[in-house]
Amino acid sequence: MDKYYATGRRKNSIAKVWLTKGDGHITINKRDIKEYFPREFWVKNATEALSVTETDNDFNFNISVLGGGLSGQSGAVRLGISKAILLYNESFRSKLKPKGLLTRDSRMVESKKYGKRKARRGQQFSKR
Repeated sequence: MDKYYATGRRKNSIAKVWLTKGDGHITINKRDIKEYFPREFWVKNATEALSVTETDNDFNFNISVLGGGLSGQSGAVRLGISKAILLYNESFRSKLKPKGLLTRDSRMVESKKYGKRKARRGQQFSKR
């Protein structure tokens, strides 16, 4: 099998990741990763699994991301890439697991409550 598929999630973002053998080209929503993520931190965060497994120039990734903001999308891509690499070679688990790259970050935004301005913030008190 020469194509591997994995899904990554973070906050409200979903990343669908397709891994193929190649020269290290990463495409997100038909755009280059450095063009899609304007901040270097997001690019480093998304590609951390590649540097940990030392496979920076071994694979091509075609990624489709939807929902949430760029920070959540970066985390979703990170998990998706990690899971796809693991499908390619199970022996990478010993490198990825201790760094927490295979763990889904389940933190979500708390929903707004009735009578409140936000989830927990109450109305502003006015004495006069």
